[in-house]
Amino acid sequence: MRFLRRVTADLRARRYIESYVVALLLLVFAAVSALSDVLPEDAKWAAVLAGLGVLLYRATQPERPRGGHELLGDRSRFDGAPVASLFDGVRDVRIFAPSAANLLSPLTCETLRESVLRHEKATVRVVVLDPGGSEAITIASRHLDESDGQVQSLPTALATTIERLRRMSGWQVSGNMEYRLYPYNPGFSLVLLDPETWHGRAIVELHGAGHLSTFSRMHLDLRRERHERWFTYWVQQFEHLWASAERPRPPSGDSGPASA
Repeated sequence: MRFLRRVTADLRARRYIESYVVALLLLVFAAVSALSDVLPEDAKWAAVLAGLGVLLYRATQPERPRGGHELLGDRSRFDGAPVASLFDGVRDVRIFAPSAANLLSPLTCETLRESVLRHEKATVRVVVLDPGGSEAITIASRHLDESDGQVQSLPTALATTIERLRRMSGWQVSGNMEYRLYPYNPGFSLVLLDPETWHGRAIVELHGAGHLSTFSRMHLDLRRERHERWFTYWVQQFEHLWASAERPRPPSGDSGPASA
């Protein structure tokens, strides 16, 4: 089944077409030859030589990632396309980040509202750090705020994001928006896009230590159809975060969800 899914993905992306065509011809010739002797010897040898020719051609080609995209990079790889474009056609978004301040800008939030959440049964789930865990926030601030070029502090960015998430959870939309609070920073940020589908995507940012800039952090760009083992690993990571995180506490004096 995994092989069939990979072949289907390759054909949809128009990859390795010549290899699949020759492989199909060889299979057909082999099946016909096994059942009868109707094929002339010239045709059989032509098929074999064509197969060898394709193998030699593929052997001379430079190595390239499956799907034509780079597995590793940093934040600059997303400069060519707006972050909001990640959500085009997506119905299931799952996000974890210490504050998610860089991702959940007002423009991105509005994009989620107008694209993902306008669809029935669409879901957006977000996990950020719990601002009530003072010790964890202090450690995370030392980890994330001491790199060069920082323009905001974690506590301030987190407070802004939580207020934004609180308002988003009160939107009158067809989809479902939820957020939760996690007690400590596990050292990565994670975005999952339609993870239950075969075209699912996982973008992982590893925080590291002692980096010069947040934009230099290493990113993994995983696709379920090509990296199923590690894609599943990161989906399970999010599910663990979500199950372990706390539901937000209503602000004092708040009698209901905020209006958009």
